[in-house]
Amino acid sequence: MPQTILITGASSGLGLAFLQHYASQIPHPTIVALDTAPLPSGIHLSEHVTFYEANVTSTSDLLSVQTSLSKTPVDLIIHCAGIRGLVPRLVHEKYGDVAAAETLDVMDHSTFTKTFEVNTWGTLNTITSFLSNLRAAEDACVVILSSRMGSVGANKAGGGYAYRASKAALNAVVKSLVIDVPEVTFLLLHPGRVETGLVDWKEEGAISVQESSSDCLDFMSKITKEDSGKLVDRFGEVIPW
Repeated sequence: MPQTILITGASSGLGLAFLQHYASQIPHPTIVALDTAPLPSGIHLSEHVTFYEANVTSTSDLLSVQTSLSKTPVDLIIHCAGIRGLVPRLVHEKYGDVAAAETLDVMDHSTFTKTFEVNTWGTLNTITSFLSNLRAAEDACVVILSSRMGSVGANKAGGGYAYRASKAALNAVVKSLVIDVPEVTFLLLHPGRVETGLVDWKEEGAISVQESSSDCLDFMSKITKEDSGKLVDRFGEVIPW
């Protein structure tokens, strides 16, 4: 069991599920939870959980959290913060149709760059901000929620321009981190199509947060150094780049 865990995107979806899971474990790990939104009311967490309102794209926000941690080793980072990359106008006009909000015809500069800022830069910013804490731990691990949509080889449907590109870039960033920071294990994890709130409606074929998080946690408990740099689904099956 990791002694100190940092979770981004901790106020909803899978981030909240991971937070609640680890907060219930005995002995209690120390948990640092980050999100731009507060934790839901009614969530009762132990004194071992500290919440920070922080944006993963903001270096100053993360520096403030890191300063509070000082030299505390961080054994595990679970990076869940991310956005879906849909054009806001089309989300309203074509409510319920994800594909219509991310086609070639509608994709715009603002949506594209914001998706990269959160999904790609936000990941690198998080890892570099807490790199000294990861290096201070023994066998530290970083689990980053990625997506099968970031696989170039698996793209058979087209569309999804901002999200696909941001996740493909994220995968490339993590591959470089594996080389540059070999003492830390980095895993890219596709949790499945999950009802997490990334979109405002339930997508066809989406599974529950509980089902996805249970599978993810089962696999995460078995991660070894040999898994570093892999892109896998929630069952541990490797997804081609």
